Amino acid sequence: MNEFFAWVTGLIAVVIPGFGTSEPLQWNGYVEADYVYVGALSPGAITELDVQEGQVVAAGDRLFALEDRQQQAALDAAEAQVEVARANAENLATGSRAEEIDVIRANLAKAEADFDLAQSQSERSDQLLAQGLTPQAQADQARATLRSAEAQVAQLQAQLRVAELPARDPQRIAAEASLAVAEANAERARDDLADRISTAPEAGRIERIFFAEGEIVGTGAPVLSLLPEGALKIRFYVPQAERATMALGDAVSVTCDGCAAEVSATISFMASDPQFTPPVIYSRDERHRLTFLVEAELEADASLAPGQPVSVLK
Repeated sequence: MNEFFAWVTGLIAVVIPGFGTSEPLQWNGYVEADYVYVGALSPGAITELDVQEGQVVAAGDRLFALEDRQQQAALDAAEAQVEVARANAENLATGSRAEEIDVIRANLAKAEADFDLAQSQSERSDQLLAQGLTPQAQADQARATLRSAEAQVAQLQAQLRVAELPARDPQRIAAEASLAVAEANAERARDDLADRISTAPEAGRIERIFFAEGEIVGTGAPVLSLLPEGALKIRFYVPQAERATMALGDAVSVTCDGCAAEVSATISFMASDPQFTPPVIYSRDERHRLTFLVEAELEADASLAPGQPVSVLK
């Protein structure tokens, strides 16, 4: 009798698939990759491509370079302007140069010597005038020469004091501000030059290269795509009747044709809106057609490749 019931059960299982067994839920999907697209920060012609498709790079590795003659010239001009502004600021902060001060001191020494001579001549003329040995006009001329020499000494002494003093505060502030502006322009020019070389933002494999050396790229245009480590995920669609059996964080298994073993994954995203909506209201007869996108992060990339069809089991 037991053999008869076993035979009947087996026959029904053949006619009605799934009768008497609890098969795991299974859905079809594919492998998706979150690529990183590396583009140019400014337009220009590609002068060097340092990588090839399929090459593995580390974070910070050089990827490509753009023509940089204009940026180099702008940096040279900006650095020269910094030197001019710095020299001007230092000159206003310290006063005149030592050589200029030396010239004023030398002129002052000569003027003082001329003053001493003019003073002696004026005193002698006054004595001779008192003795009646020189005319009044000659004595007046000697006094005028003395006053001129005295004025010359006073003028050069004032010039020396001014030359030894730093500039006034407003002048120094303006010079320091000009220096700060020049340094900021030089830093910007330095950054513009550095931006002509693009490096890998993170480790991964070069997937595609979209431009060749000599071609011109625009700002933001992707030059190549990079597949970072651990960037693969599974995308599959779940009927609305089975969606309630899932939750974020649930573990699923992934298989594929030719895969040696199953790969574990964790559900990381569940769409709130259905992907396929019939053009009618959600009636009991129609809602079975609704499906929802689900994504699962792989615990290991294994040998899966982007676009590869897979089966997901729960």
